[in-house]
Amino acid sequence: MPAPHAKPFQPVLVAAVLAAGLVSPASWARTADRAQLMNIEAGNTSGALDDRHPTVLSNGVTITQGSLEIEAASATITTRGGEPVRAVLTGSPVKLRQQLDDGTPMSATAGKVDYDLTSEVVVFTDKVNIQQPRGSLSGPRVVYNMKTGMVNSSSDGSGRVRMTIQPRQSAPDPAPTKPAPKKGTN
Repeated sequence: MPAPHAKPFQPVLVAAVLAAGLVSPASWARTADRAQLMNIEAGNTSGALDDRHPTVLSNGVTITQGSLEIEAASATITTRGGEPVRAVLTGSPVKLRQQLDDGTPMSATAGKVDYDLTSEVVVFTDKVNIQQPRGSLSGPRVVYNMKTGMVNSSSDGSGRVRMTIQPRQSAPDPAPTKPAPKKGTN
């Protein structure tokens, strides 16, 4: 019965997509996707109908919503007062793909995505790799604060943070013009 779990995931997906869009700050997740039906599949689900225990989806979790596709080994959702307060996606790796509003594709992978819905901070850890046609961001850890828009990437001693930014597409040079014929020649 996946429907009761649909609500807790939506903030996670939005946060993950926004964080993944950081390579190009002008790009945001496809806005229309948030209004689309969300489908969730998992091999197993366990949890309580109240806040006593988190809900755990395991044995392969697939989440789709519009152009958004997420694959994870497991997802753990913690609630307080019946509302989600934390969502943790783990995988080998967690994979996220989506088309952005401008139509460009975006993909991200990480070993773990931890989203605190109360503070609106999403933390990508373990071999983070975020790709867009305009550039990429990779490293051991990327933290995105949705309230402030701040992004922090750190090496935590296990590797370096790497960014690649492609140059903006400039207007093509005008086609060379044919020289005007000289006067007095045919």
